[in-house]
Amino acid sequence: MQTDTQSGADFNIVVVGQSGRLGYEAALFAASLRRSDPGFRGRLFVAEPQPGPLWPEDPRISDPALRHLLTETLGAEILPFPSRAFGAAYPYGNKIEALTALPDAPFVFFDSDTLITGPLSQVPFDFDRPSASLRRTGTWPEIELYGPGYTQIWCALYDRFGLDFDSSLDLSQPDEYWRRYLYFNAGWFFHRSPQTFGQRFLDYATAIRDAPPAELVCQSMDPWLDQIALPLVIHSFGGGRQTIPDGLLDGEVSCHYRLLPLLYAREPEAVVTLVEELLQDNKIKKVLKAHEPMQRMILQGRGRKVRALFDQDDLPRREEQIRRRIKRAKLWMR
Repeated sequence: MQTDTQSGADFNIVVVGQSGRLGYEAALFAASLRRSDPGFRGRLFVAEPQPGPLWPEDPRISDPALRHLLTETLGAEILPFPSRAFGAAYPYGNKIEALTALPDAPFVFFDSDTLITGPLSQVPFDFDRPSASLRRTGTWPEIELYGPGYTQIWCALYDRFGLDFDSSLDLSQPDEYWRRYLYFNAGWFFHRSPQTFGQRFLDYATAIRDAPPAELVCQSMDPWLDQIALPLVIHSFGGGRQTIPDGLLDGEVSCHYRLLPLLYAREPEAVVTLVEELLQDNKIKKVLKAHEPMQRMILQGRGRKVRALFDQDDLPRREEQIRRRIKRAKLWMR
């Protein structure tokens, strides 16, 4: 089957940007896209939640220089959207509610704390078979002694929405091992229609939040709600694991770094170099230096001190161990 990118059609990109860290991360994302994929022909949207009853403070990007950098220098379009279901109580819901504000064309969503490191426009997306990031660990559900297991919990969710559970399983993995069950990191995902995908994502997420199956009684849904609903949505549209070649997103073409100290601690040297080179551009530097972590980590060299704490070929197995080491050295920022 020929994909949209193979046929030369364009697709859009969306990240969330708002007041504070996410706005500056969105600009760094946009700068990396323009640097690493100058041939990208689609539109780049920075989705911005608007003030309303679910936001006690104005969530819009307040720095006029940052707005100018995004739109005039980096060619992004700021896309306002209302928060009707989540808002400040669950800001991860921005990625759900923003989707239906997009024009109805093939899209790829990225978390704003992502860098584009290669030619994204050459990734052979099959927009009829959605997928999402497999760079994840078994964060949800947390199995309780004498409580329901993975199969009971996930099966209850599939049953709730009339989905076939058995076809979602990876039968190469053992029963009651988290990798057997469809589970993604919501750091990126894609589909043909943000309207239909976004509405279903919203419907599933709010249904799980407001009336969870009994099997979820012991389970936390904050911050995991988006990652609970996402596999169900993807499966409902006929998608699944790795509908694009392995090693591109979360590999050669993108890097979900999450926080700058973690980027310096564990990402490849090429990613670190890209970030530092992006901020050598005076138009970018003079705006992003207003964000203290970017000023101190990238421009003042704190990130290189973090990097010196670790052997990138022999990192601690758990992220919490990495965080603790950085904090002990008094180099942590977010």
